[in-house]
Amino acid sequence: MVRLFSVSILAMLAGLASANSPAAQEVMNQPVHTMEGWSWSDCGSPTDAIQLKSISLSPDPPKPGQDLTVTVVGTAQQRVEDGATADVVVKLGLIRLLTKTFDVCDEARNANATIQCPIEQGDYTVVETVALPKEIPQAKFNVAVTGYTVDGEDMLCLNLMVDFMKKFPRFGW
Repeated sequence: MVRLFSVSILAMLAGLASANSPAAQEVMNQPVHTMEGWSWSDCGSPTDAIQLKSISLSPDPPKPGQDLTVTVVGTAQQRVEDGATADVVVKLGLIRLLTKTFDVCDEARNANATIQCPIEQGDYTVVETVALPKEIPQAKFNVAVTGYTVDGEDMLCLNLMVDFMKKFPRFGW
């Protein structure tokens, strides 16, 4: 499970866009992108270094024991250099399962990602595949990702929800 989120974070941070900070109201008005079994929302501001445009998964919804391909489209509005970090919090309900700071560029190197630091300004599409363990518990996971540039400036803010609960057929009685 940790690998899923670290690779997702890597893909989101490594190939994405930057922006500048908006008023708090603008951040609150960001849409939640809901798909079957998962959703994401950009909690960042227009001044953040990375601006997300879209995230897609295949299969959708993700399935334990299968490969998951994550495609992230975004824009880097400023250069992302070695030393950029991402704080990740993974929760199951109110229970924190993981709180960790990742070095974005190290994660990209270690995963042999399609994009490597330094990341120049521009539009990017990043596609990464990871094997999901079949032992993922049947639960809803919430992941909060906050990224920072090497200078400590806001780079990205992202909230993910992934639902691995089994769906039961509904009867039309």
